Amino acid sequence: MAHSLLLVEDDPRIRRVLRLALEAEGYDISEAANGLDALTALRRDPPDIVLLDLMLPDRDGFTVCREIRRTSAVPVIMVTARTASQDVVTGLEAGADDYVTKPLVAKELSARIRALLRRVEPNGAPLRERVVVGELEIDVPGAAAFRDGEALPLTRTEFKLLLELANMEGRVCSREHLLSKVWGYGYFGDSRIVDVHVRRLRLKIERDPAAPKHLVTARGLGYRLVS
Repeated sequence: MAHSLLLVEDDPRIRRVLRLALEAEGYDISEAANGLDALTALRRDPPDIVLLDLMLPDRDGFTVCREIRRTSAVPVIMVTARTASQDVVTGLEAGADDYVTKPLVAKELSARIRALLRRVEPNGAPLRERVVVGELEIDVPGAAAFRDGEALPLTRTEFKLLLELANMEGRVCSREHLLSKVWGYGYFGDSRIVDVHVRRLRLKIERDPAAPKHLVTARGLGYRLVS
């Protein structure tokens, strides 16, 4: 069955080009021209993935993404013409799983979408059903995580990141390793994605994110999860 994709873009010409390109790749496309329509469409018929433009007429993509994250863990790719570091980081901290910059290259965009869908879908039976690191417990087949028995509101990407760190418990995971295992980019991804998702994950798993006890930084090397 084709994956469903919600395309949020106010420019009808860009929407048409992207729709044709993505339908040719096998996706079932629905459209929204502004943030309100996007949120309505997401509630009415939740898609498998959202392609969200940053510049919308009624509200910006940051705001829309935060609204999505209040109720949904659906994967979100943010589309922006801005390449400034702070704009990219703001988009990721708003809850986006990935970002692409304009002008868009259809084949690259399709590859990003496929990589994101692969990491949020099951890929065979897990090696372990439960992983425990200190007060953290991960239900692998249920794609859920708990701290002292309380469910943590993780997005799918945050869950995959936590699971990869937990499987490497105590060992340092470089940004390149995490990009490869969680995002599937090999060495071609942007390491800012890892750093921002680690910060977001700390906010959810640490009692004091400013002084993390579990998800710690190995300065100059990467990150590790300890009990």
